[in-house]
Amino acid sequence: MQVRLCLHFLLYNIHMIDRYSREEIKKIWDLESKFNYYLGVELAVCEAYAKLGKIPAGNLEEIKKKASFSVERIDEIEREVKHDVIAFLTNVNETVGKENAKYIHMGLTSSDVIDTAFALQIVDSSKIILNDIDELINVLKELALKYKNTVCIGRSHGVHAEVTTFGFKLLNWLDEVERAKKTLEYALNEVAVGQISGPVGTYSNVNPEVEKLACEYLNLPPAKISTQIISRDRHAKFMSAIASIAAIIEQFATEIRHLQKTEVREVEEGFGKKQKGSSAMPHKKNPILCENLCGLARVVRSNMLTAFENINLWHERDISHSSAERIIFPDSLILVDFMLHRFTNVMKNLVVHEDNMLKNTKLYGGVIYSQKVMLLLVDKGYAREEAYRIVQKHALNALNGGDFLQGIKDENILTQSELENCINVKDYLKNIDRVYERFDF
Repeated sequence: MQVRLCLHFLLYNIHMIDRYSREEIKKIWDLESKFNYYLGVELAVCEAYAKLGKIPAGNLEEIKKKASFSVERIDEIEREVKHDVIAFLTNVNETVGKENAKYIHMGLTSSDVIDTAFALQIVDSSKIILNDIDELINVLKELALKYKNTVCIGRSHGVHAEVTTFGFKLLNWLDEVERAKKTLEYALNEVAVGQISGPVGTYSNVNPEVEKLACEYLNLPPAKISTQIISRDRHAKFMSAIASIAAIIEQFATEIRHLQKTEVREVEEGFGKKQKGSSAMPHKKNPILCENLCGLARVVRSNMLTAFENINLWHERDISHSSAERIIFPDSLILVDFMLHRFTNVMKNLVVHEDNMLKNTKLYGGVIYSQKVMLLLVDKGYAREEAYRIVQKHALNALNGGDFLQGIKDENILTQSELENCINVKDYLKNIDRVYERFDF
């Protein structure tokens, strides 16, 4: 009960992050839904037994018609038996009648139901997240094309480097999201397996054919082998994929936060007409949505660590993983759904200041063209070290208040035409089309 109360508390707090967040994925992880998944597994096993002639057709139809449960009744029974699956089964048996109850959970152990149902919850949650990713991909494609030729400064170490385009920056984001989707699909394929193998996984009281048939009904492949539970390395890989999604969203959000700084102001989160940024300073427009996303990414990453800790279980099975999984999986999947939805909306409403992007490329008298100038001097016969020394002198002087291009011009080492060729932005971006061609638009 304590774990359930903790889960309800988490779901409530996640909901309070954004009262308009979607309910679909949260519903997968509530108690009513969890026991529905349990019931689905039990009924699939009954179907398998009936196909093998172990349950009469009439009894199967009665079980399918009558089998149900009540969360309140399960809680009542669990207070006595101290075992949630037994409480669930006791309640289901009450609904199907004594004659049919003997066919429920026949030859199974609790983890057959728990782990197979868990896989179904993960699959259904992942469908939502994969749809979220597709929506973000579409938005990034649209923006990458829109701003393909919007010149902005590229930065390394946070310092101005050379020109790029805002669309090219977004194209990098698109590539990361597309790869994150493939990683999630692979990890989902690993974790989406079922088991109906009985105590310690040896099929001592259940025919392996039951597992095969039941998993077919549930549209899950059976695990190649299980040891009463499905090995948790599968779940750790899946959580790693989920954490990777959170991490790249954090990366994108951090970039937006930097670009929204007052002294940069190249992009801004959308700001509502009646929105207020500060209780004290009316001028404030803060990147609160992206800051929130960065914080949530930390939570998801920490949950990934717990998933890796869960790999180490005693012998064929213990339940040290169970209490943690009841928190980290709904927590992380709900959060990543929320994060993808929120970041997609941030991008849809992003304010792009193209004029400021261009202005920032011209700071310090065109110091960002230093490499072009240096290479041209080398072509004209200067030793590389000498060319570097000359260019660096004027570059550092520009950063201290001078003018880079004027300093080079005053050296009388390049003609006006040569200097203009060095600052031709189109020359820097001449190969961007070739990179865009690698993507499917």
